[in-house]
Amino acid sequence: MTTQTEAGSKHPVVSDAIELEQFLPYRLSRLTNTVSNAIAELYRDSFGLSIPDWRVMAVLARFPGSSAQDLVARTRMDKVAVSRSVARLVERGVINRSTRSDDRRRSLLVLSDEGRAVYARIVPMARNAESQLLAALSDKERAALDRLLDALQGAADTLVGAD
Repeated sequence: MTTQTEAGSKHPVVSDAIELEQFLPYRLSRLTNTVSNAIAELYRDSFGLSIPDWRVMAVLARFPGSSAQDLVARTRMDKVAVSRSVARLVERGVINRSTRSDDRRRSLLVLSDEGRAVYARIVPMARNAESQLLAALSDKERAALDRLLDALQGAADTLVGAD
């Protein structure tokens, strides 16, 4: 690695520095954060939910009876973030926690009646935001995007498995 000083600067520039603006992981992260934060504003302001809270609720709506471990696997969120979100949502009465009869160490999580009602109010807002975002693409581009995202996810899963 070599360094050079940019004209007019006293600070050396690394010659093989990554241009973050063109680096795929950065671009994906930036896009994800921008979209997630925009949608999060809707449910944070109206329902007091964080991004992890919403993700936990979305998984439980589709997979009721999931454990915290299941939530970590499905969302790819950190265990601590999932644990805190679950505790917050249980305390608020948005999800119910029960113990499995065959393994008392493992909890089962489901949306409560209130949680299902909140979820039902958020879904149209989230779908509307998704539609606005996808409106920038043609049907052919959307199909290509789906294929590309699947391919990138598969490659990323392979990278994670290589650790």
